[in-house]
Amino acid sequence: MQKLSMDQLNRVDVETFKSQEKTPLVIVLDNVRSMHNVGSAFRTADAFAIDKIVLCGITATPPHREIEKTALGATQSVTWEYEKDSVDAIKKLKEEGFEVYAIEQTNNSISLETFEPVTNKKYAVVFGNEVHGVEEDIIAIADGTLEIPQFGTKHSFNVSVTIGIVLWDLINKTKFIKK
Repeated sequence: MQKLSMDQLNRVDVETFKSQEKTPLVIVLDNVRSMHNVGSAFRTADAFAIDKIVLCGITATPPHREIEKTALGATQSVTWEYEKDSVDAIKKLKEEGFEVYAIEQTNNSISLETFEPVTNKKYAVVFGNEVHGVEEDIIAIADGTLEIPQFGTKHSFNVSVTIGIVLWDLINKTKFIKK
């Protein structure tokens, strides 16, 4: 076994990435305060060729040195937009035909492992503030909430870890993975 070199990984360049088919998923960051978490969201979105990221409220926007620290250039490849009001962003996505799920613990949350997305639908997943989670106003208009099962003493994962878990699960279940 040998680690692959950067050349052997055969990654596309930014221009090719921008023109390639994207995974029909949108990430919405609802008032995420840590720029490192924002950068990590960009890097994960690049890795999975996500359609776009919508940054809302107090969520910082590129270009910023602290975002780039973890994004490692993904802010150049991933399409993103800023919307001051998270509710307006969600309403706009729903008008565009996206089914919207907040990643949050609620009395009606669907456990992630039991959620069965439909392959031909477009999904947007909303990730909330590191302390307060997803805003109640968003939960009220979302099509549902998804929750990651947890077995320890803490009640949540870091938002950047949550993004990775949720996106991988949805991509794997819907067979968006390009082989």
